[in-house]
Amino acid sequence: MNNRVEWSLLIGRVILGMIMVAHGLQKIMNMEQTIRMFDQIGLPPIMAYTTTVIEAAGGLMLIIGFYVIPSAVALAVTMLGAIILVKFKMGLIGGYEFPLVLLALSVMLSITGSDKWSVMSVLDKQRRKVTSV
Repeated sequence: MNNRVEWSLLIGRVILGMIMVAHGLQKIMNMEQTIRMFDQIGLPPIMAYTTTVIEAAGGLMLIIGFYVIPSAVALAVTMLGAIILVKFKMGLIGGYEFPLVLLALSVMLSITGSDKWSVMSVLDKQRRKVTSV
């Protein structure tokens, strides 16, 4: 892939990962409040835990470049849920604009992946060395 594209994907991957880790950690640090928030929109506590894990772990996996595509897909589903269940009724500005950008970045990474400076590219190189010997 074009070197400029790879650098762009790396930047997007790391920034999305950082934002999602921050949101996941915020939910972890205030789990009781997170559960109450999910309850207010009619979702069971398991969804609060699931969303928290997807945001924190998925974000971390993006940062290090480990299973980028599945992580981005999970984050895209989470952002779609946030838009539909919480933010859409608030309108675009001040409502779903930020989750929409995160959704777009997640979908982009779901389609393209991102190998530059990724754990997966290192593992793939190691695997190729082992199988070629």
